[in-house]
Amino acid sequence: MMDAMTSQTSDSTPPGVIDLRSDTVTRPTAAMREAMFTAEVGDDVYGEDPTVNALEAEVAARFGHEAGLFTPSCSMANQIAIQTLVPPGDELLCDADAHVVTYEIGAAAALGGVSSRTWPAVGGDIDPGYVASMVRPDGYFAVPTRAIAVEQTHNRAGGSVIPLATLTALRELADETGVRLHCDGARIWHAHVADEVPLKTYGGLFDTMSVCLSKGLGAPVGSVFVSSAERVARGRMIRKRLGGGMRQAGILAAAGRYALANNVDRLADDHRRARRLAEALAPFGVIDPARVRTNIVLLDLAKAPIDAPAVATAARTANVFVSVLGPRTVRLITHLDVNDASIDRAIEVLTGIFAAAG
Repeated sequence: MMDAMTSQTSDSTPPGVIDLRSDTVTRPTAAMREAMFTAEVGDDVYGEDPTVNALEAEVAARFGHEAGLFTPSCSMANQIAIQTLVPPGDELLCDADAHVVTYEIGAAAALGGVSSRTWPAVGGDIDPGYVASMVRPDGYFAVPTRAIAVEQTHNRAGGSVIPLATLTALRELADETGVRLHCDGARIWHAHVADEVPLKTYGGLFDTMSVCLSKGLGAPVGSVFVSSAERVARGRMIRKRLGGGMRQAGILAAAGRYALANNVDRLADDHRRARRLAEALAPFGVIDPARVRTNIVLLDLAKAPIDAPAVATAARTANVFVSVLGPRTVRLITHLDVNDASIDRAIEVLTGIFAAAG
């Protein structure tokens, strides 16, 4: 039986390379390229690109929000959201491993004048009671808390899915304290598929969201900031200030629309392949397969006889690319350009490396 990924896999993946570094490395399929080539376009800064407008409306509707704003990256969408929620000098709360404070080059402070304070990262787990104890009200010359940000799914926590009950408790906390709630939903599509939580249910919990089209969904670029119409209008001005005003962006938006129509349900294949990797590597004591819920596999080499850079170097000589997140942490991510045969080869290479080291 033909592998389910054959017709969807990129037509320009480097021959022989199995790239598990990130789900950002995917290349547009032939069908996606065709959608981009035939896209109807206009000037988006004037609000006249029909394909961008359609994408923004579609994503907003999927999450039950009033409006959306197409951005070049999820980092920009996050920073737009934060600036609409937190005035300069006020405070954002998030966990210490959150993308917004780990991988966005201090943008909240540098560009928005936002002060960030973090709670200790414990995988993808969140204790709403602990977060509640951190919220600072106005007065007494303390920096007031204006917003809380969560990441769904959580990258540095191995693609873990924050339970709906936890998010609901955070929503209640936000309502009680008058702070806003933001979701960095770069991989929220994975959470939706893994836990079968409707997108509108997620959307109803958050004041603002960023959702990415260029990771698991396979578009070459782009994210969408969703919120109220008023906040999105403010966000459009912030996007322009950040240099994110695009012109005939419908060529890019068309890839996003194709991805939404064709690549959401197939994320279950990525989850299945990630679990296969985890199960194959579990005998070496570097991963608990039960913790692999979506498409990210974090290998903990704390007790392994080989460190992360050595694993990455050895794997690369066999054309298997992996990410090093720390001296003893390796990350593997499954995605659109990795099929079952690729996983078979990656397992062969990686188990061989650990067996030789052991």
